Amino acid sequence: MQNNIDSLLDSLSRAKFRGSFHLNNKMKEYVETKGIEKIRKDAYEIISKRIQPAIIPNDGKQTPMKQVHPVFIGQHATGTCCRSCLSKIHHIDSGRELCNEEVDYIVNVVMKWIEREII
Repeated sequence: MQNNIDSLLDSLSRAKFRGSFHLNNKMKEYVETKGIEKIRKDAYEIISKRIQPAIIPNDGKQTPMKQVHPVFIGQHATGTCCRSCLSKIHHIDSGRELCNEEVDYIVNVVMKWIEREII
């Protein structure tokens, strides 16, 4: 699975839109200060609240694009920002609640992107 995530991230980084997202210095410092496990916990909370439900009233607009939290930027960079992107890029169907394994996958993808950004 790790190799698949690396290959996916390599591919997305070459895409014009997805490849344009990066953590700025303030966000990198935030990750360093809070610690990677706190960011992972935040990622689970964000994905569970904003992406996991079957019906998301504001789907496509639920993930901020500004430098609010590293997870949000990572979601845009990895195509895990809304259910339509999840369907298109990750082949995870919309219209149903995500299972725990899918949430784990999304968090792992976002966290791997964040880890690559702070190196």
